[in-house]
Amino acid sequence: MIAQDEETEDGPILDRGPGRGREPVRTCIVTREALLPKKMIRFVRGPDGRVVPDLRARLPGRGAWVSANRASVEAAVKRRAFNRAFKTAEVKVDPDLADQVAEGLRTDLRQALALANKAGCVVTGFGKVESAILGSEGVAALIHASDAMPDGRRKLAAALRRRYGDAISRIPVVDDLSNAELDMALGRDHVIHAALIAGAGTTGCLARWRRFRTFEGMASASREDAPLDAGAAAFDSHDDDMS
Repeated sequence: MIAQDEETEDGPILDRGPGRGREPVRTCIVTREALLPKKMIRFVRGPDGRVVPDLRARLPGRGAWVSANRASVEAAVKRRAFNRAFKTAEVKVDPDLADQVAEGLRTDLRQALALANKAGCVVTGFGKVESAILGSEGVAALIHASDAMPDGRRKLAAALRRRYGDAISRIPVVDDLSNAELDMALGRDHVIHAALIAGAGTTGCLARWRRFRTFEGMASASREDAPLDAGAAAFDSHDDDMS
């Protein structure tokens, strides 16, 4: 049970105890579970009555909150949960609302990668990525185009193993964006392999990546030889720096 001591328009405030501050919690309109906003998706009712995702939780008006996974959003649409949440029958809900959220999160990931690149936290090209992996600083994450060939993936996985040994599972491998999407995000042509290095934009980029994969039920993205959850946890942080 989460202790709540104050209500806001969107939901209650959680009192974390003396010296620990207070932070909001929201109740999912599908599961009725109280969660922190970063684990949820906020929706608002637009001027035309249509329900729209508010991924940054900044749009005005009363919000309806749903657990940040595709199944919950689809259930909210199917069960007409938004009508109850907004207390009106004048609510228009697109049947592809979950797809709209997924595309928005995917766009957020591309934008976060672009910001990380501007901050100097991205290296591209097979040779430069391999050198970064084997260098003294190492990499924070490896990036492959989703349509990258297996040979390049295997060679860079081998470089990761040489550099990190049994700790290879601590390095996330991002392979959700296509070659064309990487080109768009990084402003370059034919980006197949890239890497994130430590810096101001890295944490926010990985936070966006985790949010997208969690929504799609892919939180344990796999590499040929190692799980990624430990690596994601190593860079876990709220992504305020990318807002």
